[in-house]
Amino acid sequence: MKFIDTIKNVFKIEELRNRIMVTLGLLLVYRFGAQVTLPSIDASKLAEFAGKFEGGGLGSLLNAFTGGAFANASVFALGIMPYISASIVVQLMQIAVPYLQKLQKEGESGRKKINQITRWLTIGICLVQAPSYLFGLEALGVPAEAFILGKTPMFFISSTAILVTGCIFAMWLGEKITDKGIGNGISILIMVGIIATLPQSFVQEFAARVFESNGGLIMILIELVIWFVIILLSVLLVMAVRKIPVQYARRTASGEYEKNIFGARQFIPLKLNASGVMPIIFAQAIMFVPSAVAGLSDSEWATTLQANFSDIFGLWYNIVFAVLIIIFTYFYTAITVPTNKMADDLKRSGGFIPGIKPGTDTAEFLDRIMSQITLPGSIFLALIAVFPAFAVKLLGLQQGWALFYGGTSLLIMVGVAIDTMQQINSYLLNRHYDGLMKSGKNRKAVA
Repeated sequence: MKFIDTIKNVFKIEELRNRIMVTLGLLLVYRFGAQVTLPSIDASKLAEFAGKFEGGGLGSLLNAFTGGAFANASVFALGIMPYISASIVVQLMQIAVPYLQKLQKEGESGRKKINQITRWLTIGICLVQAPSYLFGLEALGVPAEAFILGKTPMFFISSTAILVTGCIFAMWLGEKITDKGIGNGISILIMVGIIATLPQSFVQEFAARVFESNGGLIMILIELVIWFVIILLSVLLVMAVRKIPVQYARRTASGEYEKNIFGARQFIPLKLNASGVMPIIFAQAIMFVPSAVAGLSDSEWATTLQANFSDIFGLWYNIVFAVLIIIFTYFYTAITVPTNKMADDLKRSGGFIPGIKPGTDTAEFLDRIMSQITLPGSIFLALIAVFPAFAVKLLGLQQGWALFYGGTSLLIMVGVAIDTMQQINSYLLNRHYDGLMKSGKNRKAVA
């Protein structure tokens, strides 16, 4: 089979093979750490606590992102999410803080300084989240006898230090995967955490359908077909582009551009969803706020607000969630797609869009096209994000299994898988092999 031959080609390239092995080794370390309970907590008495994260709710979503570490009271209980939060904050600050804007323009040296700021901010967020997590353990169902040292200052100080260290170590693993392995390390850690809960969720759904006579194998088959359709739609959303034709003027021997003499036509690929899953992550972070703030009050309206925003499959939660995704899609696209810079680069290289004047007119044209394609892209993204709620209401899925029918979980898995495959594809093509995304015979090097 051609696919098998392509896999063999992957392992023929020594550098690529080594990178894959490094990635797998570091992922094993991360998954092992997710099972190691905090030293001051008795792991045998966490069954009731872990059970609270098997249904729906925000807790199950957090637990999915950490690969079960949150429910295990693991040393990696905070996962990589503090780093994601810090990255989001730094990206937002780059719009308003002149110092960060200056660093952004300094190239590689500026990027390293921004990364260092993100790391320090991650530690600050961990120092807030770790004690909050520890204080909430007993309220969430951890029995008092599970605390081996008791809830003493020593317990909070030592456990906070371990949780912060665990998050920083997870961040280090992600960066090492990016540098020495294959793919974006941070994204891969999140994806592996999400995939870790997939088998258990499917087994629970299978048992509910088959052994409880709730639809049987036919219903399972229908669910799997719908699941694959949603995956295909997610792939389409990630990869869909609109190609803008570009013409380039030819140069003379003196380096000047010749008028009315043009080279081959090329294209600018503008993505239907240029912001990836970031709008969902932004919106998800905001959706945690109402429930947390409402929990500080005992009033009736606060109780109602907390109930509405704690149910991730509820009506009001998903309406607000979808609106935020559309808003953040426009926002993130605006700050990540530099239409002015694209127009300037085209003008300097002697390129232009047929029928559009170079410079300001080109920038306005690209901006208008991006606005036009972002609208359907953002709506499509919002629909996939809220589809788990429809799956629960219409198909009667188990809530844990429904999380994989769209939303952040599925889009992260699809996006990271495509990005990793593209990197592997580049290695194959550079070594004169056909890539994962194209079938065919091996190509011979051209002298």
